[in-house]
Amino acid sequence: MFQSTQNSNQFDALSQEDKAMLERINAYAEQVLGDIDPQKTRISFQLDKLKPVMQEIADEKGMSLEDIFIKYMDLASIVSAKQNAMLKEDFDENGLTNFVEMP
Repeated sequence: MFQSTQNSNQFDALSQEDKAMLERINAYAEQVLGDIDPQKTRISFQLDKLKPVMQEIADEKGMSLEDIFIKYMDLASIVSAKQNAMLKEDFDENGLTNFVEMP
């Protein structure tokens, strides 16, 4: 679920405030979730671990925890879509698009 912040191009579509919130949650996630495989770990477990930082942000912004959760999921989706588009572009540029297609 959480995204690494190593490639800043994936954040180009986000406002500074949204980027800061996403980076803050992701940094916290890296601390509390460590090396778990997000694909093999229940979302409910992951969200429970992220609840403290999300509640902190909600309190700071005067928003509900649910609103922060929804915003986080939206932002994570935007970043994921950007990462996928960048990967596809890399494949296209290197002529690997047809490599992964089945005949």
